[in-house]
Amino acid sequence: MGNLDMITIIMIAANVIISYKGFGDFSFFEQYKFQVGAIQRGEKIRLFSAGFLHVDTQHLLFNMLTLYFFARPVFTDVGTVGFLFIYIGSLFVGNYLSLLFHKNEYHYSAVGASGAVTGVLYSAILLQPGMSLYLFFVPIPIPAYIFGIGYLLYSIYGMKNRIGNIGHDAHFGGAIGGYVITLVLVPSLFATNLLMIVLLALPIVLLYILKKMGKM
Repeated sequence: MGNLDMITIIMIAANVIISYKGFGDFSFFEQYKFQVGAIQRGEKIRLFSAGFLHVDTQHLLFNMLTLYFFARPVFTDVGTVGFLFIYIGSLFVGNYLSLLFHKNEYHYSAVGASGAVTGVLYSAILLQPGMSLYLFFVPIPIPAYIFGIGYLLYSIYGMKNRIGNIGHDAHFGGAIGGYVITLVLVPSLFATNLLMIVLLALPIVLLYILKKMGKM
C-alpha cells in the first residue's frame, strides 16, 4: 500500500487544486458545495463537485492520506476503470444518502471526499480481507474488517445523535457504494470471501431496519 500510480495522483491533484480554489474563492465554494436546497432546485452537479471541495487543509490532508494508503490495492485488483467506478460511484452514493437523510433541511450543506475515500477503503477491505490497519491511538494492528464494521456502527450512532460537524451519512453511503460496486466488479468474492461479505453487510442491514422503523 502507499505506492502512487497515475490515477491516484490525478485524483489527489484534482482534490488539491479544486479545494484550494475553494479556500480562496468564497463564491466558488458556495456554488459547488453540497447544499440540499440547491440540489432540490436542480443543481445536481453539487452531488459530485462537493466531493472535491474541503473545509480546510487538515480536512483535505486527512482524506488524501487515506486515499493514498488504500487506493493501490483497489487499483491493482480492479484496474483503472474499476477504480474510477468505485471512487465516483461511492462519492455519488454518499452524497445521495446524505440528501435522503436531510431532504427536509433546506440549508443543510457539506463538502469533502470522505464518501469516495470511505468507498475505496471498504473496497480494499473486501479485496484484501487479511489486511490490517494501524491507528494512531492503538499500538497494535487491527483487522481491517473489524475496523470496517466498527466504523459503520459508529456512523449509525453519529447519524442518529448528530455527533460533531461530520457527514456521517455521506461516510456510510460511500461505504455502501464501495461495497456494492466492488461486488459487482468482482463477483468471484462471493465464492472466496462470503463470510466477510456477510459480516460487512450487517451494519448496512441494521441501518435499513432502523430507517424503516423510523428510528433514524
